[in-house]
Amino acid sequence: MRMPRLTVLLGLILIVIGLGFWLGSGRESLTALIPAFLGVPIGLCGLWAHREGARKIAMHLALVFALLGFGGTVPGVLKMVSRLGGEEIDRPTAAFAQSIVAVLCLIYLVLGIRSFIVARKNR
Repeated sequence: MRMPRLTVLLGLILIVIGLGFWLGSGRESLTALIPAFLGVPIGLCGLWAHREGARKIAMHLALVFALLGFGGTVPGVLKMVSRLGGEEIDRPTAAFAQSIVAVLCLIYLVLGIRSFIVARKNR
């Protein structure tokens, strides 16, 4: 039951990150809400996974969204690495937000895959 709760928590964190960066940008950039748009389906999958018969499909779907989130934010991580190397980049706040989302999604993916492996061994 741990992964469904973690999934809901990740969804809420992504929503807060999206809203925070959107408000921080003066509500000018709708792209700042992308983490929130990602967090909603992940969180809903976590809620759906609390139903015993739906857990497997809901958790797989949540991991698909996390994989899409990770894949979509890798360019921001690369920009942050460049910035840490001293290079000037466009929209450093966006790159920072993307890096946070990438790390969260990657951690969630690792935990989710590990959970699937444990569940399969316990059958």
